[in-house]
Amino acid sequence: MAIEMKVPAVGESITEVTVATWNKKEGDHVKLDEVLCELESDKATFELPAEAEGILHIVASEGDVLPIGSVICSIEPAAGASIPAAPVVAEAAPAASVVQADATPAPVAVAAAPATNATVLEIKVPAVGESITEVTVSVWNKKSGDSVKLDEVICELESDKATFELPAEASGILEIVAESGSVVGIGGLLAKITVGAVAAAPVADAPAVVAPAASASVVAADSSYAAGHPSPAAAKILDEKGIAANAVAGSGVGGRITKEDAQNAVPGAQAAPAPSVTAPSVASAVSNSPSDARGVRREKMSSLRKTVARRLVAVKNETAMLTTFNEVDMKPVMDLRSKYKDKFKEKHGVGLGFMSFFTKAVCVALKEFPSVNAKIDGEEMIFHDYCDISIAVSAPKGLVVPVIRSAEHLSLAGIESEVVRLAVKARDNKLSLEEMSGGTFTITNGGVFGSMLSTPIINAPQVAILGMHNIVERAVVVDGQIVVRPIMYLALSYDHRIIDGKESVSFLVRVKQLLEDPARLLLDI
Repeated sequence: MAIEMKVPAVGESITEVTVATWNKKEGDHVKLDEVLCELESDKATFELPAEAEGILHIVASEGDVLPIGSVICSIEPAAGASIPAAPVVAEAAPAASVVQADATPAPVAVAAAPATNATVLEIKVPAVGESITEVTVSVWNKKSGDSVKLDEVICELESDKATFELPAEASGILEIVAESGSVVGIGGLLAKITVGAVAAAPVADAPAVVAPAASASVVAADSSYAAGHPSPAAAKILDEKGIAANAVAGSGVGGRITKEDAQNAVPGAQAAPAPSVTAPSVASAVSNSPSDARGVRREKMSSLRKTVARRLVAVKNETAMLTTFNEVDMKPVMDLRSKYKDKFKEKHGVGLGFMSFFTKAVCVALKEFPSVNAKIDGEEMIFHDYCDISIAVSAPKGLVVPVIRSAEHLSLAGIESEVVRLAVKARDNKLSLEEMSGGTFTITNGGVFGSMLSTPIINAPQVAILGMHNIVERAVVVDGQIVVRPIMYLALSYDHRIIDGKESVSFLVRVKQLLEDPARLLLDI
């Protein structure tokens, strides 16, 4: 009897999905947990694995929009095969009885034979935060068939806020279910670990004793499936580059094309095998194509990028955001820094940068203007008597905003140490959720990239953000004389619902005063 596969529930607010891509065709033979297709919702893209082994019958075509619970395809088990029960039999019965009871589906019986008393442990996506509903499989540190140890890191997972490692929950043989690049919901199946299984080497010898002909067919079937077959993530990349899968050598298990293989593939490399399989006229057309052809490529937005985009648009639409500007003469700070930076680094082990001065100045000003350090919760205003300063950092995978806790109590050296620590973790994608949540005010420095002036967007639920810019020597009037000074433009974007114009301007003027006379920071005046 055919098994109907329906669109699974993927989130409380998701009512329908779109069939994006079928990885299999009508009538293909599919294996248990093999990815059949990709489904897209308004929040994420996820893969649909096969619930049994058998012949695939497609009901919904690519581009169809289906409600949750509707039938997307069916799988007709192969004649005489009890596919879903095979793993259970393998766990309870000796290898010989498995082969005797079911000799037709040799791949399942032979593969399960070595694990006489083995149990299969499912590795699922853990809950990593209240607002996180899905993660992306970033990198697998192990391959299917590898032996893993308890608490050994087997892969890295990415959410829209952080990257974290997934340890093995037991020792055994790993079977990967979700390939690199897959988007999996919380509680979704990532891999399986066969606990108590012996090494995979005897598998090749077992069929030679029981059924040599079946052994040959198993090897042929496995190699034909894996060799030259791209993972879903790799297939997308190859399609975007316009490269055929048969033009790429796979480095994965059994010759499977991995995401890294696809990323390293060069479009020109596919021209090499073309003459042996393509007509001369086609090869001639390829060689005569213009060398300056204009190409385009598509890339899916990462979870982090999609979240940042959604939050920024929400802030623009839901707040009364304004920006006020001022300029700061940076000569006093630069003179102080030049005079003491060597001794500072010798004593504290970190460099003396501008961020510590700005952070200290902001903390002083926030104490004097508490509404700038507040937030709105419904019809109430929440004021903070502490300063958790968020520092915007450009990481390899996008913008992240780690937080310096209780910055008002830290010295310049303490602030610089925290900035360095958080920046290194951001660069290595090692920031935790705790390190990026709970800030009360944000500082962003576009000046490191050469920005002269900008209007930064508030980092919700905060109500203000300070934008730093590049330092440029400009002619200014000091005591009636025109002099050249290093000037930086400052921008304060704020939510006018809670911060009045007088407060915003006064706050920025206070920061200017503290920076132009850094002795005020040291004397707390």
